[in-house]
Amino acid sequence: MNDLAGRTVMITGAAGGIGKAMAECFAATGARLALVDIHDPSELASRLGAPHKGFVLDLEDPGAIASVVDQIGAAMGIDILVNNAGLGIVFPVGEPKFEAWDKTMRINLRGPWLVAVAALPYLKASGRGRVINISSQAAVLAIEEHAAYGASKAGLINLTKVMAIEWARFGITANAIAPTVVETPMALIGWSGEKGEKARKDIPVGRFAKPSEIAAAARYLASDEAAIINGAVLMADGGFSVK
Repeated sequence: MNDLAGRTVMITGAAGGIGKAMAECFAATGARLALVDIHDPSELASRLGAPHKGFVLDLEDPGAIASVVDQIGAAMGIDILVNNAGLGIVFPVGEPKFEAWDKTMRINLRGPWLVAVAALPYLKASGRGRVINISSQAAVLAIEEHAAYGASKAGLINLTKVMAIEWARFGITANAIAPTVVETPMALIGWSGEKGEKARKDIPVGRFAKPSEIAAAARYLASDEAAIINGAVLMADGGFSVK
């Protein structure tokens, strides 16, 4: 499970807390990393060492997605795609915040779809391609003020399942990970104080997820040992969704 030497892992949202943990985790497997983010992740790529590379990409720009993914594929190939980038705008369902809704859908749902489509020729060429989409517990459970976010992540789960049945013939598997709140700097701000304390108490294990735990789940789904797993949703939520 720890040996991905010679394979290229493309990670979107690589500059964020979960993305950095994934980069460090996959680097330890011997894989080549294509780290992608709207904020230049080249420093992280350099810190992890050769042959890793950083790429700047705005997921709201379809033309840029096609161009950057082709650049990565031509230079490095793509064996494993981790669609990790996401946007967490929250607001009450009764407030018609059109731009916030549309931006959430563009980044959380359309973006991963277009990235995966652009990566498809390279995943096919791999012969054992992997698509790993980072969804959320909000995709399967109703959480207040998470209508847009939850809808986008629920759509990502269904997109994952359709990829799984359509692309299996090419030797590609597609799976999703649905975490609870993950202890990144931004999440800890949003889930601070009494709100965060209550949320932790509602989780059977009594805590939020660590970025390294989500990275480890992605590493497993990318491994040869997980080759039979296809179209699955791995709930990384400490048992919250089974109460």
